[in-house]
Amino acid sequence: MTGLAASWISGRPAFEAAPLPGGICRCYYLRPGQAEPARTAPEDNSAYRFENGGGHWVFGGDRVLNAALGGFANWRRYRRKSSVFFPESKLFVPYPLQYNLRYLDPTLASWALDEMRRAPTAPASQGTPTMASWMEQVFGATLTDLFFGPFHELYTAGLWREIAPQDGYKSPVDLSLVERGLREDVPEAGYNNTFLYPEGGLSAFADALAARADVRCGMRVVRIDTAARAIEFEDGSTVDYSQLVSTLPLHHMLALTGLDAGERTDPCTAVLVLNVGGVRGADCPDDHWVYVPRSRSGFHRVGIYSNVDSGFTPAGLDNRASFYVERAFRAGQAPESAEVAAYSQSVLDELLEWGFLESAEAIHATWVDVAYTWSWPGSRWRETAMEKLAEAGILMTGRYGKWKFQGIADSLRDGMLAGASLLAQS
Repeated sequence: MTGLAASWISGRPAFEAAPLPGGICRCYYLRPGQAEPARTAPEDNSAYRFENGGGHWVFGGDRVLNAALGGFANWRRYRRKSSVFFPESKLFVPYPLQYNLRYLDPTLASWALDEMRRAPTAPASQGTPTMASWMEQVFGATLTDLFFGPFHELYTAGLWREIAPQDGYKSPVDLSLVERGLREDVPEAGYNNTFLYPEGGLSAFADALAARADVRCGMRVVRIDTAARAIEFEDGSTVDYSQLVSTLPLHHMLALTGLDAGERTDPCTAVLVLNVGGVRGADCPDDHWVYVPRSRSGFHRVGIYSNVDSGFTPAGLDNRASFYVERAFRAGQAPESAEVAAYSQSVLDELLEWGFLESAEAIHATWVDVAYTWSWPGSRWRETAMEKLAEAGILMTGRYGKWKFQGIADSLRDGMLAGASLLAQS
């Protein structure tokens, strides 16, 4: 999305490795009983619509950005409905958990509140805490053991005890709201409590944006010669550059250029997204997504596409639901096809047991090689790498180029600013 926006604003070419624009923010279609997905929707809308990287909802847009988005698609606005789901008790606690303690056992809730009240104000470990130590400091042992620990063990593929804390805004703590949440509903909190989604899906938006940009698909970069300022592509062609904007993952760009940041590379995690469609179960929640701290299969989140948009299910079929199920892996640990097949059956078994799904009729897995980026405590790898690349005329931007979590709205802003920067230098 960042590269599309940059090309739209600047008029400069965007080179895309994939055959179509949009990356992980792109839809595909699978009819009931069909094994191979299609890139485009059937004319009779008889297929499930899934996304390459699971549900991507556009949060964080302001009025100016949203007005710009309106030039490319019709957008629907939603108020987030999300919960923490405890499978062993089938308990749903509205997100964020810490502001809804009244759903928990009263004694447990009292312990949790007392621990948060006694939390020290100084940073854990005085300067270089890990995510694990930060969470225990902020939320206390009770909530960490109950949810934050097991969830982040899954979400980070076990890295949470080694990496630095980040994205603290995802887990807000306001003691007045914690205390109020013991008695009554509290105001919605969190970074994504409202979001947008385009009619027709993200592919329709990506295609509309690409139509007003100069996007050249099927152009996979294999090497960048920073001395000659030349980009080499897989098909043997080359393009010279004076200034290059890149949205590739930061470590991939270092590899393509042969540059070395001279520091330990910060880690990232991959995600296996299992897209599932079928008959809606009797206990399927109305949530847009649920966070899962424990699952036999090892996944940490279940999203329900069809609770956002009915276009995710086939037309003419009643009582259908579609899901995306996310499981994290460490980089370089992609499962073999046999493992994916066994995992897929395990996930189906759990969704059936939970009553989310009555029967499955469409299932397909996608792999996101770089899904979430992290940093080691005290690391300056990110800053050093971006400086090295900038010296070579390469400006890194976007979620993966800058090695930081952000949503589509911020990625589009990055692209628009990068495009404006290219124009200003011409």
